[in-house]
Amino acid sequence: MAGERRGRTRAPAAGVFRGTLRAMPPRLHVDLPLAPDAVLALPPAAARHVQVLRLQPGAALTLFDGRGGEWAAELVDLGRREVRVLRHVEVERELALEVTLAAGMPANDRMDALVEKATELGAAALQPLLCERSVLRLQGERAERRRAHWQAVASAACEQCGRNRVPRIAPVAGLADWLATLAAPAPGEVRLLLSPAADTPALAQAARGARRLLLLSGPEGGLADAEQRAARAAGFVPASLGARVLRADTAPLAALAALGLLGSS
Repeated sequence: MAGERRGRTRAPAAGVFRGTLRAMPPRLHVDLPLAPDAVLALPPAAARHVQVLRLQPGAALTLFDGRGGEWAAELVDLGRREVRVLRHVEVERELALEVTLAAGMPANDRMDALVEKATELGAAALQPLLCERSVLRLQGERAERRRAHWQAVASAACEQCGRNRVPRIAPVAGLADWLATLAAPAPGEVRLLLSPAADTPALAQAARGARRLLLLSGPEGGLADAEQRAARAAGFVPASLGARVLRADTAPLAALAALGLLGSS
């Protein structure tokens, strides 16, 4: 029995890679102009994050302002609010293909998860859509509150996943109204409508040659026939993710993951 215990392999603890401990500085999104040697007060949300972590003066931080790259910084005061910016690091972790996701809003907290995971998977922007079959129906002030909440979700997801550009969460729009705002596709732009219909070209085939992609995904139950016709009239081409029918919050994430792999190959 003792020999068996010695022979077991324990899973490495979080942050341990090949026998070494890698402590990554906390990442904070700071929507302020950053410059070397600047000393600035953290916004309230970022300051609360630092306080929760109980960081001490001199602790290393990574800041990003969404304008490209990231900034090495250090905590200055015991109040955990002021930081000194040290230097700019030219690094990006974006998809090779710029993808805007236009999604029929799934119900309840599934939209929160969709925003978070779409951000992690590299979506450049997200357009929440109100469709004929949408369960979540937001308008007016309530819609704007949710949009602001989703923008904060995207910011937090960037802090976690290492992205330095925060995707913009557009105001909630009706599908027909949003389609009416679209100009003709620019050179290199491809518009795809995720579809479970038989004989639909595969996503990889439909996205071939694209430099910018506008990806439309429906709500629970999919887009109504009239909505699909309107999307096609606006230049959207059906694309398939395979034979299985995916949930409204799964399909766009599967598409983003596939597009990320295509861009890296």
